[in-house]
Amino acid sequence: MTINIQILLIACVTTLYFILPAYFSNGAGLLFGGGMPVDFAKSDRYGIRWIGDGVTWRGLFAGTIIGIITGIVQGFIAPHILPAYGQYIITPIVTNINSGILIGFLLGFGALLGDAMGSFLKRRLGIGRGKPAPLLDQLDFLIIALILVSLVVKIDLLFIAISIILTLVIHLIANTCAYLLGIKDVWY
Repeated sequence: MTINIQILLIACVTTLYFILPAYFSNGAGLLFGGGMPVDFAKSDRYGIRWIGDGVTWRGLFAGTIIGIITGIVQGFIAPHILPAYGQYIITPIVTNINSGILIGFLLGFGALLGDAMGSFLKRRLGIGRGKPAPLLDQLDFLIIALILVSLVVKIDLLFIAISIILTLVIHLIANTCAYLLGIKDVWY
């Protein structure tokens, strides 16, 4: 069975478009973060931080708002895109402002929740802040965002596979750029 390259390209573009609120939210959490950590700098009984200084309330709120705004913009432009390209779209898509708000929130908040859960898991595994945890570092935000959005949108395995592959590539590029700009301490 051969996969039509045009269909694959359309699937990649529409998948990327759909998950933009998660990407933008995750990036906004980093850009606008700082201040009080979500775990209030608390540690467990062994002295290990619950989440760490990298996940903050300001980043959580700012990132979630950016996710919602991204969803609203997608909902606003959807009526202009769907008539021209609707027959080519093979992944979920925001269709109006109301669905944009909901999907933007679920993807945006889900991405930040996933990042916090990934940080929690790294602490439990004894992996310090800034230390690599391959795949966990790259996919924690996406997996939780997709789980939350799947409560309201049907997503299939092709969509999930494309999301994971795109995220791995984009994550490497974005983190390398953030490192080169001095926003992150490590390139991964």
